[in-house]
Amino acid sequence: MAGKEERPARVVVGIDGSDGSRAALEWAAAEAARRDAPLRIVHALGMPLIVSAHGGAARFEPTPEIHGQATGVLGEAEAHVRELRPTVVTEAVTAMEEAPSAVIRQSHPHDLIVVGTRGMGTFKSMFVGSVSVRVAAHAPCPVAVVPSREGKPATTSMDRIVVGVDGSETARRALGLAYDLAAESGAELVVVHSWEVPYPYDPVAMTAAGYLPQEDLFERQSEELVAGLLAEVVDERREDLDVEVSVVRTQNSPVSAILEAAEGADAVVVGSRGRGTVRGLLLGSVSQGVLHRSRIPVIVLPRHADEDE
Repeated sequence: MAGKEERPARVVVGIDGSDGSRAALEWAAAEAARRDAPLRIVHALGMPLIVSAHGGAARFEPTPEIHGQATGVLGEAEAHVRELRPTVVTEAVTAMEEAPSAVIRQSHPHDLIVVGTRGMGTFKSMFVGSVSVRVAAHAPCPVAVVPSREGKPATTSMDRIVVGVDGSETARRALGLAYDLAAESGAELVVVHSWEVPYPYDPVAMTAAGYLPQEDLFERQSEELVAGLLAEVVDERREDLDVEVSVVRTQNSPVSAILEAAEGADAVVVGSRGRGTVRGLLLGSVSQGVLHRSRIPVIVLPRHADEDE
């Protein structure tokens, strides 16, 4: 029996009519055009779930008014995409469930999900966005979280991509994703590695005693770590991929180092080690810190996305 034909990868964006989701829509449309991929636009109604005494469950059907509002939101979104990116093929979906589940259900491992940093739900989030964090933690594919500047993304270009790395497998996967994105869009790739001296010390006294200065030691280790990661990533890919790579090594906290390197960039890529059990641990501390403070789109590679089964 012949196997099912794999569908082409697509960009999936969640919208709710807010300024935040409009910014996400514009960025998603630009990315779909760049990839020559269809754009699936998802609007979630979050209809209440009713559980019967026998254990069955069903959702309330939307009223004609709610259904009409959803149709209007999706129609406006498709019209806006046609105006901005006429070559992009759009698909509109109204989902009954909550926004995070709706967007994730519409996506597959080779897709890209795009969400805004605010909105997409009945209740506004008190921080970056509960929807953004939940989707970025549980999605089967990379998730782009797009900040809004009065309904517009800071940039829709992909000329400079920043990725933060350490010695973990998560960082290697994030570097691989960033490298692929840079190759696809012809972007410069900036690889950031930082360290913090773990305890106070007297550099003069230690040097006099014959010890290598801490800064020199960490600098050497950083250089070897980044070179090793890049060699692994390049080895796994075609030799004809040509990506301009620069490296930033600095004594700083990982979040601050990434955000400083991202000044003037178009996107940041981070991996996540989050386990998804408690809201504060849905994403790793670095990925969550970058999400909270970044002014440009952040592309998160969830812990389980692209991992071998």
